[in-house]
Amino acid sequence: MNTKRISVAVFDAKPYDVVFFTAANEKYGYDLHFFEFHLTADTAPAAAGFDVVCAFVNDKVDAKAVDILHKNNIKLITMRCAGYNNLDLEALMNKIHVTRVPAYSPYSVAEHAASLLLSLTRKIPQSFNRTRSGNFMLNGLTGRDLHGRTIGIVGTGKIGKIMADIASGFGMNIVVFDAYPDAAWAEKKNARYVSKEELFTLSDVITLHCPLTPETRHFVDEKSISLMKNDAVIINTGRGALIDSKALVHALKHKAIGGAALDVYEEEEKYFFEDWSAEVIEDDTLARLMTFPNVIITAHQAFLTQDALTAIAETTFENIRQYFAQESLTNEICYHCGASQTNCPKVNNGRCF
Repeated sequence: MNTKRISVAVFDAKPYDVVFFTAANEKYGYDLHFFEFHLTADTAPAAAGFDVVCAFVNDKVDAKAVDILHKNNIKLITMRCAGYNNLDLEALMNKIHVTRVPAYSPYSVAEHAASLLLSLTRKIPQSFNRTRSGNFMLNGLTGRDLHGRTIGIVGTGKIGKIMADIASGFGMNIVVFDAYPDAAWAEKKNARYVSKEELFTLSDVITLHCPLTPETRHFVDEKSISLMKNDAVIINTGRGALIDSKALVHALKHKAIGGAALDVYEEEEKYFFEDWSAEVIEDDTLARLMTFPNVIITAHQAFLTQDALTAIAETTFENIRQYFAQESLTNEICYHCGASQTNCPKVNNGRCF
């Protein structure tokens, strides 16, 4: 391994990041510096003097930030997450290499989605709050079985497939939607690929596990919601902007759907991962969502398990090691399509540049 002491600026670092990154670093010996604030064009100068920038989901790596990082000789941006929608890939091309963690613990996200589904359909939060205050009445807590009902899974990557396994365990009927169907897997799992319209029409539960792209932005909108059963529920542990939040509020307000459980929100970057308990929530849509009894919101928590945090740290550090060892970058992001470079037809010799 390269013995040079490689310096890494870790932005948007929380206490759990410090704990798990420090533990994983015993193997690598990088010079880590943890910044609590987000990476933006305003904060990018803080990366001066470092070799690598490590960023997260709500850091904003736009063209201006990229320009500042490039001028400060940042060689690599390593995302400690799977998503890349907060990166300006065009601005990054020919300037800075970017890696990500495409799969840390897909079980953590799928299991959280299942937890949200159970909590929503069995009204666990309401029941918990009642018993905490000494109220043991059951009125208004009637739920429904998942067995025999239909789940619509959007995205059949690793997380979506695990979610299908969980749903199968509940005895649910499984319909799926993906731009790149895996027919062999679907046949084996007794899942059926359907059109977007069919998925919204047939499903009692819709759970989102696809990446955020221009094509999937507001995948759940006024038109698609209008196709849903009025007691169907939506689960989102993917990216916030997969749902048009204003359309969701309208549907909930008019009882057009049965409820929603969200681990992400399209304007979350100001609020999620921060303490706003003593402040006014200025986002009217988020504030309204928080008032519905049939809505559960967790603050981008699906990834937060010991297993996932360990895998994220180890993969992030391995991405750095590969770059400075001048090896092929297993998890380098393609600047043309955002996916792994090995899957992009526009890449020559396995690299964008």
